[in-house]
Amino acid sequence: MPGDYSPSDVLERMYINQLALEAALMELTLHVERPGASEVGENVRGALSMIGENAGYIKQGLTKLKGSSVG
Repeated sequence: MPGDYSPSDVLERMYINQLALEAALMELTLHVERPGASEVGENVRGALSMIGENAGYIKQGLTKLKGSSVG
């Protein structure tokens, strides 16, 4: 059924959204840092770092979920 919402499918979409948000925030950071608003840029880069760390954790969890649902 195409409308199924398995936990791994939902988490995968969350992961993809996280990557999209990370890319969008990076674009905004690069724009903000141009005129010299380095403090704002540093704050955003801190948030981006956390997003990056969590993305790796989420991706590993997705891999495990998909592996356990196959067998």
